[in-house]
Amino acid sequence: MKDTATPVILPVDAEQIAAILPHRYPFLLVDRVIELDPGKSIAALKNVSFNEPFFQGHFPGHPVMPGVLIVEALAQASGLLIGLSGTNMAKDDRIFYLAKVDNARFLRPVVPGDQLRLEVQLKRMIRSMGIFTARALVDGKEAATCELMCAESTR
Repeated sequence: MKDTATPVILPVDAEQIAAILPHRYPFLLVDRVIELDPGKSIAALKNVSFNEPFFQGHFPGHPVMPGVLIVEALAQASGLLIGLSGTNMAKDDRIFYLAKVDNARFLRPVVPGDQLRLEVQLKRMIRSMGIFTARALVDGKEAATCELMCAESTR
């Protein structure tokens, strides 16, 4: 069967991202998609602003982006990879949930003013689950790495 999906024009902006992901402010953690190899890999950006609500309590006087939110941003990039790939992996009535995180490592703090580059590669699809390798970089240096499993479900 021939794939007749509309090609993705990069960059993919916040409005287009919101059409794919169910997340909304303050939990939409991907601002732009800058690279896409459909069904294989994606690179996206998250601009870390001092106005992020989590900085009020993590940590006052020394703001650091929580590692769990970096992992969530990587999971959202994984969902965008599937959603933008234009194959039968992406269906309008389906949603991917983060099901498992393995080998998470946090290598440097992410602070206001940083721009996270989110890089995700699809390792394989097993039935309705995607397995991904992911890393977040700031200024070309790894801030976090992990392996993710996302499970597909109906909305």
